[in-house]
Amino acid sequence: MHGDGKTNQMNQTTVSDFLLLGFSENLEEQPFLFVTFLGIYLVTIMGNLLIILAIISDPHLHTPMYFFLANLSLTDVCFTSASIPKMLANIHTQSQTISYSGCFAQLYFLLMFGGFDNLLLAVMAYDRYVAICQPLCYNTAMSPQVCALMLGTCWALTNCPAIAHFYCDPNALLKLACSETRINELMIIILGLMFLTAPLTLIVLSYVRISWAVFGISSPGGRWKAFSTCGSHLTVVLLFYGSLMGVYLLPPSTHSAERESRAAILYMVIIPMLNPFIYSLRNKGMKEALRKLFGIRKAFFLQ
Repeated sequence: MHGDGKTNQMNQTTVSDFLLLGFSENLEEQPFLFVTFLGIYLVTIMGNLLIILAIISDPHLHTPMYFFLANLSLTDVCFTSASIPKMLANIHTQSQTISYSGCFAQLYFLLMFGGFDNLLLAVMAYDRYVAICQPLCYNTAMSPQVCALMLGTCWALTNCPAIAHFYCDPNALLKLACSETRINELMIIILGLMFLTAPLTLIVLSYVRISWAVFGISSPGGRWKAFSTCGSHLTVVLLFYGSLMGVYLLPPSTHSAERESRAAILYMVIIPMLNPFIYSLRNKGMKEALRKLFGIRKAFFLQ
């Protein structure tokens, strides 16, 4: 991102626009990039909305696990919508600029929905921990009131707060600053510890307890059944945190633009698109709900 601006009487630069350098400046590649990311965006929106509709329409899925999954799908729709439409518009018009206010509005929504995603994944891990390790207490520990309180807490926590990217990124913005940025870099690391490391710690602890409980089950079939309820969530956690931590838990001065862009594509574009497939392909409950939603014969759909 580059900044375009003017100099005032105090000899300070006022930035009015930023320049998003994007993926490639080759004009011949722009149509391919536009079609590719438009397709990914449409699949992301439709896939996640189908997950939400299937959960709402099937009473059998009105459980805490699917309640949080529906909210995760909604968050993924909002998360991708905060950046991809602007990127598509820039590719289509061949205009790489974004206004100062637009950039920081985009940054606000990306941080808000990204932080909410992290906290939701931690809550979903806790839900699986209670279901597997304390099944007799599950209905009380994960009552509708408790689930609503957890969701509200997640929302409350996330609302306290030239770029070689296709979106406004805090690390890239710091590189444009003319003043000392070490305090800002430290703040990014501290926020990263709060919204990345803390939820990830809860997830790891939950799965340590889950693994301990599952390996105590004598029946191989019972162990597989218990682990199968966690497989989709664990896959998303590994993909999401692996890419996210590589970008935000290292000082911005150590980053390369190419590596950041690749990681950003993974956690902002690819993972939200994959989530509906990860959570539905091996989930019989979701398959059955989608079958009912489309009226498809059971034998064909469950093959």
